[in-house]
Amino acid sequence: MRKKLLLLLGLVGVILLLSGCTEIDQDITPESEGIWNQYFVFPLSWLIVKVAEFFNAEYGYGLSIVIVTILIRLVLLPLNIKQLKSSKAMQAIQPELQKVREKYSSKDQQTQQKLQQETMELFQKNGVNPLAGCLPIIVQMPILIAFYHAIMRTGALDGHVFLWFRLDSPDPYYILPVLTAGFTYLQQKLMMAGTTATQNSMMPQMTMMLYLMPIMIGVFAIFFPSALALYWVVGNIFMVLQTLLIKNPMMKRDEADAGGTK
Repeated sequence: MRKKLLLLLGLVGVILLLSGCTEIDQDITPESEGIWNQYFVFPLSWLIVKVAEFFNAEYGYGLSIVIVTILIRLVLLPLNIKQLKSSKAMQAIQPELQKVREKYSSKDQQTQQKLQQETMELFQKNGVNPLAGCLPIIVQMPILIAFYHAIMRTGALDGHVFLWFRLDSPDPYYILPVLTAGFTYLQQKLMMAGTTATQNSMMPQMTMMLYLMPIMIGVFAIFFPSALALYWVVGNIFMVLQTLLIKNPMMKRDEADAGGTK
């Protein structure tokens, strides 16, 4: 789990570094140079503008961000389902994984080799791929960061309002940051639903992220333009509904199967 987390953080860092090479204070246009701008950021910016022009209403750009966010989440839905299944499978084998770690607790090289071998055998026996949960995140990250760039660098958003806030300014009433943090926490909590206290203690990274992620996203939403906070809120609401509609039936099906085997 630690190696998996370090790999994920490393990849996120590389993506952030590469995406940061483009100046965030420069508007995105068809003439913007670079693969990142031409094939990731500009198409999303173009889509936001075209959807807003279709509505041709006072709240057009706000509606556009909501709709484009939902479209992106729908495109990424198969990957998210795969991630949910992988996370659930990894949680299920945590007790057995802990027994293997206790069995080979010594730090000498020979014992550690046996630990790795038996751990891999446990993964294969239960059909668990420890990297399967990372792949959806790795694929999603460039798209989500590109959408962040598209929102921040689309000049057409400037001056437009949606509900009670201006899209190019932070929410003056801090409602969006609170909603963002709240739905982020709810989504993380739902992801951990169905796990026991023992399983959670074996996965301290997930417990840490349960509290750390909402705080981080909420603080960012205080200072970033409301357009970006709106994207986070809509995306997190979608993820909450997705988790309720996909994970809960999976849990009920497993409970029914367990009851049938008694």
